[in-house]
Order: sequence, then C-alpha cells, then structure tokens
Amino acid sequence: MKICIHRGTKEIGGTCIELESQGKRLVLDVGLPLDVADPESFPLHPIKGFDAPDESLLGVVISHPHQDHYGLAHRLPEQTTFLIGKAAEAILDAAALFTPAGLKLKNVKHLADRIPIDLGPFTITPFLVDHSAYDAYAVLVEADGNRLFYTGDLRAHGRKSSLFEKLIANPPKSVDILLMEGTCIGREDKTFPTEDDLIPQLVDIFKGTAGMPLVWCSGQNLDRIVTIFKACRRFGRQFIIDMYTAEMLRATGNPRLPQADWNGIRVFLPFGQKWRFMKEKAFKISNPYYPYRIYKERIAEVASESVMLFRPSMVRDMDEAGCLKDGCVVCSVWPGYIADERNQRFVEWVTTRSLPLHYCHTSGHASPSDLRRLRNAFAEAVAVPVHLEDRDRFAALFAGVELHEDGDWWGMAISSW
Repeated sequence: MKICIHRGTKEIGGTCIELESQGKRLVLDVGLPLDVADPESFPLHPIKGFDAPDESLLGVVISHPHQDHYGLAHRLPEQTTFLIGKAAEAILDAAALFTPAGLKLKNVKHLADRIPIDLGPFTITPFLVDHSAYDAYAVLVEADGNRLFYTGDLRAHGRKSSLFEKLIANPPKSVDILLMEGTCIGREDKTFPTEDDLIPQLVDIFKGTAGMPLVWCSGQNLDRIVTIFKACRRFGRQFIIDMYTAEMLRATGNPRLPQADWNGIRVFLPFGQKWRFMKEKAFKISNPYYPYRIYKERIAEVASESVMLFRPSMVRDMDEAGCLKDGCVVCSVWPGYIADERNQRFVEWVTTRSLPLHYCHTSGHASPSDLRRLRNAFAEAVAVPVHLEDRDRFAALFAGVELHEDGDWWGMAISSW
C-alpha cells in the first residue's frame, strides 16, 4: 500500500490523503483549507477521479462533518462513492438548506462503529470517536498485508470521552502506520475542561446577567448545545435555539439530544434563515416547528428568563428585537475567531452595545497529554503526523515518527524505526 498526504503535513485543515493498492485507490477526507474563503476557487488535488469519474477511485471517506475535512466533496463527480456516518450525512444534508457549507451526496456507504467495509483490495473499519463534530470516525485501512490507522480528529474530554478510553484500552493490533492528528501540538500542554466542566461556568455567567445571555456557538457543535441546555436547566432559564440548530438536532435521529418539542426549548427563525425558507419554499421543514416558535416581537418580554443560541449573522435580529438590555455575549467557540478580521464588525457591534463579553469554551481536539496516551496505545506503529502546524515539536515529543511532505508518495514497506 502506498500513501500520499496531499495536504495536512504542515497545517490544520484541508486534509486529504490518498491510498493506493493494486492499482485501486481510496481517499481519506477531502477538506477545504481553513484560510480559503471561496471553495469554488481552490484547485482540486491531482487525484484521478476528482475532475472526472475514474474506476480506480473506489471511494472517499469523510471522517466527520467539518468543512476542513469534507469542504471540497461537492465538487467531485456525483458518481463518487462516499463513506460517511449515517447521522453525519443527515446533518450535512439538512444543513444544505441553510448554508452553502451543507452537502447532499448521492452515492453513500455508511460508516458504523467497528463494522468493516470491503472496497476492492481495501478493508475499512470505522471507529467512532469523541470530537466536537457529531458522528466522527477514525478508520483502520487494511490492504496488501499492511494496516494503517487514521485518527481523523478526536479528543478525550467531550461527551463521548469513553470512546477514547475504549480505543486506547483495546486498539487494533499490528498497525504499521498511525496517521495521527496533532492539532494541539505546540500549544500549552494543559488539561482541557470537559463539557461538564463548562456547565457551572455558564451558570455563573447566567447568574451575573440580568438580561439575556447570547451564546455564540456553532449549531453543529451538538455536544456544546447539550452543555448549554444543561446549564439553562440548572439555572432555570429557557433555551432559545435557531431553526438551523433545531434541524441539526433532529437530523441526528438521536432522541436523547435536546429537541424542539422538549420543555424549556423554544425555536427562533432569524431573518437570514427565513429568507432561505421563502426562497426555497421549504415550508414542509419549517411548519412542524410552529408550536414551538418564539417570534422576534416577544423575545424582549422573556429576555430575563432566557438564554439564546447566537451567531454574528443574527445581530440584525437582536437589534430589531430590542432584547439586549442588561444582556451579554458568551463566546463558546475558538477564541481566535474574535481576532479574525472577518468578525471585526461583530466585535464593534458588541462594543457599541456595551455587552460584556465572556469566554466559555473547550477544544474539539485532544490535548498533548492525551495524544501521548494515544501514541502509547499504538507503540509499535510508525507515527506520521497530519492536521498540525508544529510537526517538529511532534517529532520531539514522540518516538518512531516519520515526517512526510505534502504531495509526496511513499510506501509502507519502507517505513521502519
């Protein structure tokens, strides 16, 4: 089996890895780099089957529904076979109504925890992992007597942390190559808060806010949605979510996740989403939420007893609702977004409205100490870092590391330490 990391050896995001065996090929992720504003302008990797159908390309694995791992998938031929989790596919399908970042796939094989899939010379075994994206997988790929384990993105401190412990307690045996994410390598080596650690932090913020806290959080970070809902329940406030988030929760098919019809949840339709529904005439999606809706005219009345899920695109709605008195903004995303020049108008909006800004977040990726535990679990494998910036630090931290360049082909038979 031969390997080419087309992108990911020196950056976080844009991951794309090609495997070749017996003239057949498998691709692991087809991500959009984080710094690319226009997905249509970014050149596709020189992989047969990307520009036009090619029988030798047997499939493209999407490890999880984050754009830096699937963001170029919509540009591949519609005949392309994609391997993705069932709930992850449903989330991206539902998101397509709301955002260009959604994705509708036509030829899909579903990944399911530890259930192998055979594609030509490849056997792909998915391992459900803990990550900030719902329905995320690592994969074991076997071909030609070689065994490669690709971690995708994962962590050990989320709501599915038991999956990380299960993996390191009983990893696949005789793995030759560990393609290992290293997002947090080079950052401060500290223990990250768990999702449950964030609950009392949020409660304290809610207690100190007479008006309505606006919690900035991705509608697809469903672990965080659960965290915010639990904090609302603990403090006795209702949780107002937007319809996009309500659709993401519904799409999972998981009745244990908060849903629009639960007590303590109301659904708001921001102007931008309402415009999309009207343009697409998608009323069969919006109509079922009618009994659980809260309208802009009523938000100010209930502000002191509510918490609202929020994104910068909703500032116009908040101004028109007149619900900002004594409120605050809680940044529950990566703090780097505040520094991003694309969000400076939002920062100005927060400042001019005199809204206190709080931070309450934890990483979607494993800490360096947890990565050490992962590396130790695959001690006999050669470790090849991906999805990281500081690969020299990675090589210094772990034994048995091979560094490869973007675009270089290499064979597993020559890897040794």
